[in-house]
Amino acid sequence: MAGRFAGRTVLVVGAGTRPSAEPDAPIGNGRAIAVALGREGARVVCADRDEDAATATARLVEAEGAEAQVVVGDVSVEADCERMVDEAAGLSGLVCNAGIALGGGLRGTSAADWDRTLAVNLRGPFLLSRAALPLLGDGGSIVYVGSLAGLQPGSRLPAYDASKAGLIGLCRHVALEGARAGVRANVVAPGLIDTPLGRAATAGRPSRGRTPVPLGHQGRAWDVAAATTFLLSDDASYITGHTLTVDGGLALI
Repeated sequence: MAGRFAGRTVLVVGAGTRPSAEPDAPIGNGRAIAVALGREGARVVCADRDEDAATATARLVEAEGAEAQVVVGDVSVEADCERMVDEAAGLSGLVCNAGIALGGGLRGTSAADWDRTLAVNLRGPFLLSRAALPLLGDGGSIVYVGSLAGLQPGSRLPAYDASKAGLIGLCRHVALEGARAGVRANVVAPGLIDTPLGRAATAGRPSRGRTPVPLGHQGRAWDVAAATTFLLSDDASYITGHTLTVDGGLALI
């Protein structure tokens, strides 16, 4: 296939979409990213702890005429992170999208909530980056899917906010270390995005859905996918260590 990613293999970790009972449920960020990469010619390795969700994403990638592979693993498990990277033979790009949100306020967040959130949202990307960096080579790229909550208050979930802020620090280090080998690293920081996870968050805190986004509406997973594929591509060959907000202007208020 022709496209910006023809001949390249990209590992998307967290490529599934959270199951939803809604008949019109939107696509999740990881699935949208995987499909967008397939549309541009990439061989996409769809990794997720949920094999059915990863397989469903792979079928969508293949429907775009691209090659897809399914890998099952848990980012909180060191051996799984290393295996996911190893199974993505010929790797040229990595997307760290897996994430969770637990607890609520300081009093409502247990130590177990804190540890689990950071294990998935921050320790996992560290382990994946450590395994992938030596394999990516000149022109390789890593994109971390963070959150606007890593830049400013908003989620009311201290573990989530801290993990996403930490992801930006991790990215800066990886960008510096990777530059020696020509590997770039950047963060995409979505704001309010209409995904199954986003809808679940709004159900738990209805005021979230009334947030006055300057552009007047929530974003879509496809908006996150467009920013992610840009940062992975050669079009962003001189951009590294950057955090790109995809938030409809929410950071302005």
